[in-house]
Amino acid sequence: MVNDLISPQSQQMERQLTTVWQSLTPASCPQFYNFHLHTQCSDGQMTPESLIEQAVHQELLGLAITDHHSVAGYYRAQRWLTEHFHYPGPRPQLWTGIEITANLEGSEVHILGYDFDPTQSVLDPYLTGDRPDGYYGQAPKVIKALHDAGGLAVLAHPARYRQPASQLIPAAARHGIDGVEAFYAYGNPKPWQSSVPQMEEVCYLGDLYNLFRTCGTDSHGESIMYRL
Repeated sequence: MVNDLISPQSQQMERQLTTVWQSLTPASCPQFYNFHLHTQCSDGQMTPESLIEQAVHQELLGLAITDHHSVAGYYRAQRWLTEHFHYPGPRPQLWTGIEITANLEGSEVHILGYDFDPTQSVLDPYLTGDRPDGYYGQAPKVIKALHDAGGLAVLAHPARYRQPASQLIPAAARHGIDGVEAFYAYGNPKPWQSSVPQMEEVCYLGDLYNLFRTCGTDSHGESIMYRL
C-alpha cells in the first residue's frame, strides 16, 4: 500500500521492487537477490562497506541492508557505491531496509521494511537503535508507519516464532502486511538453501492472502551468502 503523498519517483521505485518480488524463486537467493542482511550498524559482523563490496563482487542484482532499528548501514553502503563503484558490470540496486521488533497479537515478531523514505518523521521511533516499546511496538503501528513513509512491510521468517505461521500470517495480513519472507533457511546450511517444508507452508499462506514473497540469508557473519 502506498501513501498518496509519495512522489512519482518513489512510486516508480516501489513498482520496481514489487516487480522483482513477483519474479523470485527459491533459486533467486543468494545468487541474484538478498533482502535480509545485517551489518555492524546493528548485530552483524561486516561493515556496510565490506557488505556492499561483497555484493558487487558476487554480482548481485539487488539487495537491502536490514539492520535492526537503524538505516545507518544503508547510507554508508550507498556512499560506497557512489564513490567506489567503477566496474564494467551493472550496479546492484540498493533499497532502503530495516528490521523492527514488534508485538503481533501477543507474539514477538520481526517486521522487515523496504523502499521507504528514511527521512519521514513517522519512522523516528524505529530509528533509535533500540526496539520500540508500548504503542510504537505494536505490529499494526509498525506496518502503518512503514506505509506512511512510502515503504512496504514484510513478516520476517514466519516459521521461526513461538506461534505458528498458520496463525501469524493471517494476523499480519489483517493488519496490512505486504509480504512474507518465503525463501529462508531455518538453520545455517552451507551452501544456503531455502528450507522446503517451511517454504511450502509460507508460500501457500502468502498466496492465500495475496502477499508478496521475499527472500534473504539473514546474514550476521562475514559472508552475505549465508546466515553465519
